[in-house]
Amino acid sequence: MAGLSFCGNNVTKNAYSVDTGMLNNGCFVDALNLVPHVFLLFITFPILFIGWGSQSSKVQIHHNTWLHFPGHNLRWILTFTLLFVHVCEIAEGIMDTNHLHLFMPAFMGFIAATTSVVYYHNIETSNFPKLLLALFIYWVLAFITKSIKLWKFAEYGVGVLHLRFCITALLVVLYGLLMAVEINVIRVRRYVFFANPQKVKPPEDLQDLGVRFLQPFVNLLSKATYWWMNPLIIGAHKRPIELKKIGKLPIAMRALTNYLKLKDAYEDQRVKKAPSIWRSMYRAFGRPILLSSTFRYLADLLGFAGPLCIYGIVEHLNKKPLTGLHNNITASSTLDPVFFLLQNTSVLAVLLFLALVLQRTFLQASYYVTIETGINLRGALLAMIYNKILRLSTSNMSMGEMTLGQINNLVAIETNQLMWFLFLCPNLWAMPVQIVMGVILLYYLLGTSALIGASVIVLLAPVQYLIATKLADTQKSTLDQSTERLKKTTEILKGIKLLKLYAWENIFCDSVEDTRGKELTSLRTFALYTSMSIFMNAAIPIAAVLVTFVSHALINKSKPSSSEAFAALALFHILVTPLFLLSTVVRFAVKAMVSVQKLGEFLQSDEIGDDSWRNGDMSVSLEACKKHPGATKAINRKQPLLYQMDSYEQPARRPLRPNETEDVAVKVNSGFFTWGSNLSTLSDINICIPTGQLTMIVGQVGCGKSSLLLAMLGEMQTLSGKVYWSNCFETDGSFEETRSKNRYSVGYATQKSWLLNATVEDNITFGSPFNKQRYKTVIDACSLQPDVDLLPFGDQTEIGERGINLSGGQRQRICVARALYQNTNIVFLDDPFSALDIHLSDHLMQEGILKFLQDDKRTVVLVTHKLQYLIHADWIIAMKDGSVLREGTLKDIQTHDVELYEHWKTLMNRQDQELEKDTEIDNCQTALERKTLRRAFYSREAKNQVDDDEEEEEEEEEDDDNMSTTTSRRSKIPWRVCWQYLSSGGFLMVFLMVFSKLLKHSVMVAIDYWLAEWTAKGNAGLPDSYYVPVFIILCGAGIALCLITSLTVEFLGLSAATNLHHNLLNKIIHAPIRFFDVTPLGQILNRFSADTNIIDQHIPPTLESLTRSTLLCLSAIGVIAFVTPSFLIALIPLAVSFYFIQKYFRVASKDLQDLDDSTQLPLLCHFSETAEGLTTIRAFRHESRFKQKMLELTDTNNTAYLFLSAANRWLEVRTDYLGAVIVLTAAVASIWSSGKNLPSSMVGLGLTYALTVTNYLNWVVRNLADLEVQMAAVKKVNSFLSTESENYEGSLDTSQVPEDWPQHGEIKIQDLCVRYDPLLKPVLKHVNVYINPGQKVGICGRTGSGKSSLSLAFFNMVDVFEGQIIIDGIDICKLPLQTLRSRLSIILQDPVLFSGSIRFNLDPERTCTDDRLWEALEIAQLKNMVKALSGGLDAVVTEGGENFSVGQRQLFCLARAFVRKSSILIMDEATASIDMATENVLQKVVMTAFADRTVVTIAHLVSSILEAEQVLVFSAGQLVECDSAVNLLAQQDSLFSVLVRTHK
Repeated sequence: MAGLSFCGNNVTKNAYSVDTGMLNNGCFVDALNLVPHVFLLFITFPILFIGWGSQSSKVQIHHNTWLHFPGHNLRWILTFTLLFVHVCEIAEGIMDTNHLHLFMPAFMGFIAATTSVVYYHNIETSNFPKLLLALFIYWVLAFITKSIKLWKFAEYGVGVLHLRFCITALLVVLYGLLMAVEINVIRVRRYVFFANPQKVKPPEDLQDLGVRFLQPFVNLLSKATYWWMNPLIIGAHKRPIELKKIGKLPIAMRALTNYLKLKDAYEDQRVKKAPSIWRSMYRAFGRPILLSSTFRYLADLLGFAGPLCIYGIVEHLNKKPLTGLHNNITASSTLDPVFFLLQNTSVLAVLLFLALVLQRTFLQASYYVTIETGINLRGALLAMIYNKILRLSTSNMSMGEMTLGQINNLVAIETNQLMWFLFLCPNLWAMPVQIVMGVILLYYLLGTSALIGASVIVLLAPVQYLIATKLADTQKSTLDQSTERLKKTTEILKGIKLLKLYAWENIFCDSVEDTRGKELTSLRTFALYTSMSIFMNAAIPIAAVLVTFVSHALINKSKPSSSEAFAALALFHILVTPLFLLSTVVRFAVKAMVSVQKLGEFLQSDEIGDDSWRNGDMSVSLEACKKHPGATKAINRKQPLLYQMDSYEQPARRPLRPNETEDVAVKVNSGFFTWGSNLSTLSDINICIPTGQLTMIVGQVGCGKSSLLLAMLGEMQTLSGKVYWSNCFETDGSFEETRSKNRYSVGYATQKSWLLNATVEDNITFGSPFNKQRYKTVIDACSLQPDVDLLPFGDQTEIGERGINLSGGQRQRICVARALYQNTNIVFLDDPFSALDIHLSDHLMQEGILKFLQDDKRTVVLVTHKLQYLIHADWIIAMKDGSVLREGTLKDIQTHDVELYEHWKTLMNRQDQELEKDTEIDNCQTALERKTLRRAFYSREAKNQVDDDEEEEEEEEEDDDNMSTTTSRRSKIPWRVCWQYLSSGGFLMVFLMVFSKLLKHSVMVAIDYWLAEWTAKGNAGLPDSYYVPVFIILCGAGIALCLITSLTVEFLGLSAATNLHHNLLNKIIHAPIRFFDVTPLGQILNRFSADTNIIDQHIPPTLESLTRSTLLCLSAIGVIAFVTPSFLIALIPLAVSFYFIQKYFRVASKDLQDLDDSTQLPLLCHFSETAEGLTTIRAFRHESRFKQKMLELTDTNNTAYLFLSAANRWLEVRTDYLGAVIVLTAAVASIWSSGKNLPSSMVGLGLTYALTVTNYLNWVVRNLADLEVQMAAVKKVNSFLSTESENYEGSLDTSQVPEDWPQHGEIKIQDLCVRYDPLLKPVLKHVNVYINPGQKVGICGRTGSGKSSLSLAFFNMVDVFEGQIIIDGIDICKLPLQTLRSRLSIILQDPVLFSGSIRFNLDPERTCTDDRLWEALEIAQLKNMVKALSGGLDAVVTEGGENFSVGQRQLFCLARAFVRKSSILIMDEATASIDMATENVLQKVVMTAFADRTVVTIAHLVSSILEAEQVLVFSAGQLVECDSAVNLLAQQDSLFSVLVRTHK
C-alpha cells in the first residue's frame, strides 16, 4: 500500500469523483470540515504570540485573574465536552480504516478547540473583548460545516444506530451552544456594533491587593487543579510562608459576612417560635452543601467505572477485535455503535483514565466546597458566640450558670465539632447510594455469593462503630490522667529550688511517675482499641473476598472467570471505604447534635438589659446622635462600611438628655437591684454622685460596695427604680472640649485586676490614641516606672497568659492606670489599694486621684477600706448590708451621725498604728516583688527566649541569603530524629514491626496472585479442591498478620512514649539549678504537655498509616512491573514528578500548619479574656473594638486553615492524576503485551493493583508531612535530654560520712570563689570566714552583692571553682549531693507549699512522729491555727498553698526547717513577708529553739541581725567587713552602719 493519502488510495472506488455532486462525496465534506479549524489557528496564533507582548490594554491589577465574561463556566464545560467528543471521533476514525479524511479533521478540531480556550482565557484576563469576534466566526463556520455533514448522513440514511451520526449530531449541538454563549457575551458586554460598550470594574476583592486567596476568582481549570496555588507552594521552598503572604480573605468568606447571613436566618425564625440552629445553618449554608453533595454523587458513580473497565479489558483481551470496515459512508457499520467502540481495549483504557481523572476532580471539588462552607460556618458561629458573650448578663457569669470553662469549650470544641460535621456531611447521603450500587454490581458479576460476601462487611460495621465510641471514651480518661500529671509536674518545676535544697527530688519524681503509670494504663487501652480499629479496616476486605470466592466455589461448582474475579476485587476495595467512614460520620453526627444543643442553650441564655434605659428618654435617641458629631465620627475612621458591625447591630448609645440637675453625674432613684435571684442584693438605693467631685463609698466587706458600682453601670438586674446618667457637660467650656471627652464611657478599674494579653502600653492606652505626655503622667502617678524598667522590653513587653506574669500589686496598678488614662468624664475605682502597700497607695491617692483626676475635673467614685483617705472626699456614701447607711460630706456625718464618726475614728487610729508597723514591711514587699521580677529576667535574657537553638541557626543562615542551605534543610526529612524515636521504642519492637509489615504485604499479594492463578483460563486440569484450601490458608494468615502488625506499631509507639517521658522527667529534675534560671518555665512545661501528648497519641497512628500506604504503593508497583516489565520505563518520569510534588508540599504544609496553630491561640485567648473582663469592656464601651479584633483574629485563623486545606487539595489532585497516569500506562502496557501470551488474569491483577495506588499516593505524602511535624516534638524532647545532670555521686562514699554529721556545726570557708556558670563572671571572690559551732551569724549587703549565692554554695548548688567549704571537718564538695542536702536546713525567701496535706508539706519522707510535727508547728506559732482546721495535720493544702496567707505560708516553711533537726540552719531573707509582731516572735524562737545550733541569717532588713554574734557584710561579691554587730556599729564609716542608717 502506497503511503496515506487524504481520501484513501482506492482509485477504483472513485474516492475523488464528484459526478454525483460536490457535497455527495464524503471525502469532500470532510475536507470542508477542516476549513474552520485551519481558519481559527491562522487567526489566533499571531495574536497570541506577537500581539500580546506589546499590548498595553492590560489593566494594572496584581492578579491575572480578571473578571469573567458572562457564561464563563458554561463555556469551559462545553469546551471540555467538545474535546471529549473529538477524541471519540478520532478513535472511531482510526479504528475504522486508515483513511485520513475520517480522523484528520477531528484531530484538527481537537487542536482548534484547545486553542480556542487558551485564546479565550488570555482575552479574558486582559479584558479585551473585541478579539472574541474571531471565536464567534469560528463557532458559526464550524456549526455550518458540521450541519452539512449531518444533513448528508441523514440523506444517505445513516441513522442513530451509527456511531458516526451520533458523534456528528453531538458536535452540531455543542457548536450551536458555544455560538449562543458568544452571542450572549456580545449582548451583555456590548463590545461590537454598539456605541457605548459596557464599562466593567473587577470585583472588589481583586482591587484589594491584600486578598491572596484566589479560588473564587480563577477559571474553571485552575479551580479544579488549584493551579493558582503553585507560586505559593513552590515559593515556600525559598522563603517560609508568613501571615503576610496569605493575605486577607475574600469578602464572601469573612466572618462578618457569614455572621450576618447566619444571624438573619436565626432572627427570622424568632418571630414564630424558638429559633433552631439547624434550620438557620441550612438556610445560610444549604446551597454549597447541596452543590458539594452533587459533586460527591458524580464522583461516586464515576468510581464504579474502574471495576467495569477492568472487567471489559480482561474480558476482551482474549477475543481478537473485529477487522476494519469500509470507507464509504453508506456501507458504514450497522452494529450498535457504542457497544462496538467499547469492545476495543485501547478505548477502554483511555476511558478508564478519563473516568479516574474526572472522578478525582469531582471528589476534590466536593471536599473543597464542604471545607470552605465549614470554615464559613465556624466563622459565623464564633462571631455569634462572641456577640452573645458581650451581651451576657453578669449574674449569669457570677452565679455559675455560664462558667469560663463552658464558654471556652463552646469556642474551642463545639464550633469545631460542627465544622467537622459539615466536612463529613455529604458522606451521610452519598455513602448509602455508593454501597447499594456496589452491592448491585457485585451481584451482577458473581450472583448470590457476592451478597454473602457483602453481608460480612455490613455485619462488621456496628463492631467498628462500637470500637470508635470506646476510643473516644478512653481518650477522655487519658486526658484526665494527663491533666493530673501536668499539675504535679508544674508544682515540681515551680518549687524546684526547694526540692533540690531539701533533697526531695526523688520523692516528687516518683509521685509524677505514679500518675504517669495510670496515664499509661489508659494509653494502653487506647492503643489496643486503635489497633483493633486499624485491624478491622485491613481485615474486613480480606474476609469478604474469602467468603465470596469460597461460597462461589461451593454454590456454583464452577470457578469465576478472571474478569469477574478482578472486577469483584476492585469493587470490594471501593466498598470498604464508605463502610469504614460510616462509623466516623455517625459518631460525628451524634457529637454535632450535642454541640448544637449546647449552642442553642447558650444563645438563649439571659442577656443584660438593653441600654436604652441608661439613655433616659428613648424618643430623643436617634436625632441626638445625628446632631452630635462625636458619636458617629469614632466609628467611621478607617474601616470600610463592611466592618461597622456595630452600626448594624446596636441601638444608638446614651444620647443627650434635656438638662436635669446640673451638678449630678449619676443619680439612682429608689433602686432595688439583684444578681439574678429575686432577692434584692441592693435595696432602696437613693444616691447622687456629684459631677466633677471625688465620691467615696465605704463599708464593711460584703456590704454591696462593688455591687453598687455595677448597678450604676447597668450590670445588675433592676427589680425597680431608675438610674439616671446626666449629660449636661455642655456648660463647662466650649463644645469642642467636651467632645474630646468620650462621655459615652466610664473609666472603670475592677477589684480583681484584669489584663489583656498585650504589651503594657496597650493595656494602659486600651485603644485610645497614644499621648506621650499623658501616658508618662499616668505611669508616674501609679509608680509603674520602676516596674516597667525591669521588664526586658520596657512597656513593650507582652504580659498576661502568653507573656510575663506580674505580681498582684503590679497588675492592679496597671488596671488603675488604664482607668486614669482613658479620657472619660466619670471614673469608677473599685478598691484600687487592696493589693498595694502603704507608700504606693499614698502616692496613687495624691498624684493619681487628687491631682491627675481632680485637675481634669473628672467625676471620681472610689470604693475603699482605707478610712484615712476620707478627709479627701467631697462626698461620702456609707453602706451597710446592701443599703445606704449615710450619704453626705464628712462634716455632715460628723454633726449628724456622731456614732458612725467615732467608729470610723477608732478604726482610723488602728489603721495608723498598723501603718507605722507596715511601713517597713510594705517597702520590702514592693522591693521583693521587683526583685523576683528582676531575677526572672536576668536569667531569661541569657537565653533570649529562643525556643530551640536550631531556629537561631536557621535565621542566621537566612540573613546571609544563603538560601540553598536553608532550603535543603527545610525539605529534608528528619531521619535522625525518626531513628531516635524508633530506638527509644526498643529494637525488638522495631524488628517485629518491620518484619510483620513486610510479611503481611507479601501475603496480601500472594492472596491476589493465587486468585489470578485459580481463575486463569489455562489451568482447566486442576479441580477447585486444589485451589480453595490454599486460598483459605492464605486469607487466614493475612487476617492474623493484620492483627499482629496493628498491635506491634501501637505498642512500639507506647514503649517509645514511656521511655521518652521517663528520661525527660529524670533529666529535668536532676538538672542543675542554672538550667531553670535560663529556661523559661513555659518551655519546659510545653515538653511535658503538648509534646508528650503528640508522642503519646499522634505519632503511632501516623507511623502506622505511613508504613501501610507506602508498602501498599510499593507492592502495587511491584506487581505491575512483574506483570508488564515495560511499565518500569514509564515509572521513571512518574517517580521524579512524585518526588517534586511531595518535596514542595511537605515544606508548604508544615508552614501552613504552623500558621494555623499560631493563629488559633490568640483567638481562643481573646475569647476567654473577653469573658473575664466583661464588666470592664462594657463600662468602657469598647464592645465594638473587641468585636472588630475578634473578627480579625477569626479571619486570620480561617485564612490559614483555608490555605492549609487548599494545599491538601493541591496535593491530592496532583497525586490522583499521577495515579490515573499509572493506571493508563499499566493498561496500555498490558494491552501491548497481551499478544505475547500474557494470561488475561495477570492483566486483571496488574490493573486492580494500579487502581489502589490512586487511593494511597496522597496518603503517603500527607502522612510524611504529618510525621515530620510530629517528629519536631521528639526533637524538642531530645534537645532537653542532652542537658547535663548535677553530679550526684561525690568522691566520698555514703558509708564514710558519720550518721550524725554535722554534729557541731563548725563552718570553715577558705578562699571561696563561686560562679553560676563557667561562662559567667564569679559572683563571690576569695571569701574567707570561720564560724564557731552554735554561733548566730548575720549576712547583709546591698541587692546583688552575693548574699544569696553564699547560701546556695553551702548546698553545692552553684559552681565552686576555687577554694572550699569545710563543715565539721568534711569538704562538702566531696559529699554525695543527697547526703549533703538532706543534713542541712534552709528557709527560702519565697514560701513554697505543695498541694497535698500539711503533714506531706512538713515531712514528705514520712520519717517523723506526729509529736515532732506538732512541736515544730508550735515553734512556728501555727499550732492553734492547724488544730482549728478540719483534719488537723491531714488538712488540705491547695495548689501553691493558696488557701493560706503569704505570712502563714512562710511560717509553714519555718516549721519545715524545724522538723529537720539539723545543726546548721540557713535563713535566706526568710521573714520578708511577715508582719513585725510575728517576726519578733520568730527571732526569739530562733534564738531559743536553736540555741545550740549554728544559724546563718541573710537579712533583707539590717535591723533583724543587730543582735547577731558575727556580721558579714558583702559588697560586689567580696567580703568587706566581718565582726560582731556592736563593734561594726561603733565604727561610724563602716558599710554596716551606713546600711543600718539608710534602712531605718
